[in-house]
Amino acid sequence: MTTGNFLAAADWYAQLPSVFTAAGAFITAPDGRVLLVKPNYRDYWGLPGGICEHAEPPHLACAREVREELGLDLAIGALLVIDWVAPDGDRPDPIIYLLFDGGVLGDPAGIRLQHEELDGYEFVDPAEVAGYLPPFAAPRVPAALAARASGSAIYLPAPA
Repeated sequence: MTTGNFLAAADWYAQLPSVFTAAGAFITAPDGRVLLVKPNYRDYWGLPGGICEHAEPPHLACAREVREELGLDLAIGALLVIDWVAPDGDRPDPIIYLLFDGGVLGDPAGIRLQHEELDGYEFVDPAEVAGYLPPFAAPRVPAALAARASGSAIYLPAPA
């Protein structure tokens, strides 16, 4: 139903394009190595994090995912990277990926892996992350390092 020349709110919202929102944590060791996790449902590694639940603020989704995946209750810091990822394969919608500063983890002994989702974790030298992460995700690490150093978030649109 329309009101005047406009669609009713429900009709207007129903026709808008959809997008997924995901949140990740950029966590490093004191020596600068980056924490990566190995999901058991993918062939490649990733940064800790996941899809935001309906109406869940991304920074809270990031904290929840870190708690669920790693058993860590971290203070999630500043937004470092905003990345737009084009639809791909079976995923029909784009993803807006937000990478937050998860800080420096001095003692990894507190990590408790969620074995239902993860096979392992590793701290990786930033120069070597391209060998672990898929091509669409690898640029997030140098961008996060630059954003952490400058104090300004970086936008990384992935080509379609």
